Amino acid sequence: MSKERVFDSTDYPLCKNSNGEVVYIKDLQNKLLIIMDEIHRVCVKNNIPYALIAGSALGIYNYEGFIPWDDDIDMCVPHDYFDKFIEALEKDLDKERFYFHCYEKDNRYNVLLPDMKIRMKGTYCLEKNVLLPNRCDGDGIFVDVIRYYNVSENQEADQKARNEIRKLALKLCAYDLVNVNQVELKEQIRKISFDYAYENRNSNKVSQSITFPWEIPGKEPIFDKEDVYPFKLYDFEGRKYYSYNNLKKICVEWFGENSLRVKQGDIWIDPYPKAKRHNKHYQKIDLQSEEA
Repeated sequence: MSKERVFDSTDYPLCKNSNGEVVYIKDLQNKLLIIMDEIHRVCVKNNIPYALIAGSALGIYNYEGFIPWDDDIDMCVPHDYFDKFIEALEKDLDKERFYFHCYEKDNRYNVLLPDMKIRMKGTYCLEKNVLLPNRCDGDGIFVDVIRYYNVSENQEADQKARNEIRKLALKLCAYDLVNVNQVELKEQIRKISFDYAYENRNSNKVSQSITFPWEIPGKEPIFDKEDVYPFKLYDFEGRKYYSYNNLKKICVEWFGENSLRVKQGDIWIDPYPKAKRHNKHYQKIDLQSEEA
């Protein structure tokens, strides 16, 4: 059943570019699709499992594409495939159009961010996140990539590991704010996270990397493994991208039952308040930039 839209491409202005022209969220989404098409191509070619997650997954369920006011794409790669994913990008990513940032290739990258950002050349963005600015070369628009791995089935043990990361995160943020690249601290955070993943390799619970510590304690997106894997193909803006095995269940667990669109007669009802339908991530975007 097609989940038709009732939104116009000019419903959600984003900002003005360097020429003074208004950039709409739909303009950005069209560019993000180009990045995502390339990621999908590389992953399929190299047998790398991936899934759209978070708001991108909710967009699949509600709209078979972007949430109309969403300004990013979030995806995951299983931890055990992450090194292979980096190798695949180095080998097969179209370097004329795209590049990527991650700690494994540039230790200036902050490990408290999503594990990787895959960026588009010839574009520029400035995030609203001023606490963790980009220290790597290039500020193109991007798709966020984060590791998924098994986590403890015991909530107390899970919070203990996450709290250890949170304490170190405060120190790392303080160093980063004065532009000090504290590599030893980054390595410590990664070791805790990777050891935790290994300790829980047989768990039936799956979550995003605990190096990404910004979720509300006790409210982290933790799911049953059978609902996450194997990833399945879904319609997304006329394409096919992968996401969770049990998409509806995970969307409800993450965002609540009231996050799902419902059909009343011939009309789709969107539950999200209009006052909250706006750009969340960017201060500035230029889709044809010489700053890239």
